[in-house]
Amino acid sequence: MDWDHIAGQQKLKEQLQKSITDNRVSHAQLFLGKEGHGTLPLALAYAQSILRNENEAAKSRVENLNHLDLHFSFPVYSEKSKSQSSRFFPQFREMILENPYAGFDDWSSLLESENKQLFISADEVDEQNEKFLLKSFEGGTKILIMWRADKMNVSASNKLLKFLEEPPAKTIILLTADTADDMLPTILSRTQTIEVPAVQDEDLGRYLHEQHGAPEDQLEEIVRRSTGNVNTALKILRNEGSGEFEELFIQWVRDAFQVKKKPEFLKNIIMWARNIATWNREKQKSFLDYCSEMFRLALLQNYGLNHMIYRKIDHSGFNWDSFTRFIHGANIESIMEEITTADYHLQRNANAKIVWTDLGIKLSRYIHKSAQ
Repeated sequence: MDWDHIAGQQKLKEQLQKSITDNRVSHAQLFLGKEGHGTLPLALAYAQSILRNENEAAKSRVENLNHLDLHFSFPVYSEKSKSQSSRFFPQFREMILENPYAGFDDWSSLLESENKQLFISADEVDEQNEKFLLKSFEGGTKILIMWRADKMNVSASNKLLKFLEEPPAKTIILLTADTADDMLPTILSRTQTIEVPAVQDEDLGRYLHEQHGAPEDQLEEIVRRSTGNVNTALKILRNEGSGEFEELFIQWVRDAFQVKKKPEFLKNIIMWARNIATWNREKQKSFLDYCSEMFRLALLQNYGLNHMIYRKIDHSGFNWDSFTRFIHGANIESIMEEITTADYHLQRNANAKIVWTDLGIKLSRYIHKSAQ
């Protein structure tokens, strides 16, 4: 992947390129940050530059993810007591070639594994160890990119630690992780950490316009909603589910208003929850993000910050101005907390029907809360 195809992160690009020029490439590095910030694109561009420095022909092979000295490891589910990523590499390769900013939920959805645990196992690390004991195919550097290294289980982490302590000659290990919280401190101490921040708004807008043809009149809204995450921005640009999300948000709000005086509307909320619970986890999370954003915008308008409102709901006769008067300081914290709690439980594979039903009913309580 070319450096120019990465959104923003100019300082990190220069830092990584300088390490190659100065021949000061650390053998183990951790790119820490959300996938949508560019952890994998940076690792891929870095690997391409290192291998291209040794052989110009390496560029196209890395771009197509078929360089024989560039290996990948990533979370998969266990099958017949084995959990090795090699059997899923064609699917992973296809996803990354289409969108190198793709996230863990995208991968889980692609594998249709919402009810299965994806992790990096000890067997996976053993397999990589065996590969790296062999001579490189091109006689130069061998590189391992471990995507979402924070998904290693304990036994895998211990085996990777040994790999990091005694790496074969001319070996570079590039790890990416969303968070360091679940990683062994000993692994962190043996890697050079590169923190990858959110993409700056200006850089994100330029990237979307120049590389994905985003219309200029849509850039401000997309950038604001994306909060520096390229993956999120691309989904918004593709307009994934936005019409459906709008309809379901309106339905939720209307039923929540009605249920206080007409308990029979509780049935509508239960059916609403059951419908959403059939989606994959990634889509459910996207809808939670959408709901959170709409409540935030409603609060801003209620407090007279109209210059910060870049989007309103104007569909199916929904009265946006009237709705915003019910979102205020006395209930916004509770609403947001419930959305965050729902997201937490969904990520831990809780029963989606129960999670959405609980969230749906609680809005009917908070939305009628007085601002006084």
